Amino acid sequence: MRILNFVLAVMFLVFAFIQVNDPDPIIWILIYGAMAVICVMAAFQYYPRKVLLTLGLVYIGFSIYYFPGVMEWLHQEDRSELFDNLAKMEHWYIEEAREFLGLAICLVVLVFQYIRANRARA
Repeated sequence: MRILNFVLAVMFLVFAFIQVNDPDPIIWILIYGAMAVICVMAAFQYYPRKVLLTLGLVYIGFSIYYFPGVMEWLHQEDRSELFDNLAKMEHWYIEEAREFLGLAICLVVLVFQYIRANRARA
């Protein structure tokens, strides 16, 4: 599990680095940076359950904010635009769908860490 947590931490650090050119970099660097810290702490079997829950609630809130963009993207004929760099400048929903997917990845990892925290506590 230690190796998996370090791999996840590196992945989130890469995600944070990529956000430097984003229109709103600070918030996304903080989101992914917090996830990297959580994964490093989990690698050393430290699971701050209150922090995990708080981050989860914050990320769910952000996800709800971006959900209309995801729905708009899902109603498009060409869903492959999600992976096109130029499409994000043409359609507002592309950036929102990407950000929603990033938050979904964070939430999956948070749930995983929370389950591990409960097992470690028992």
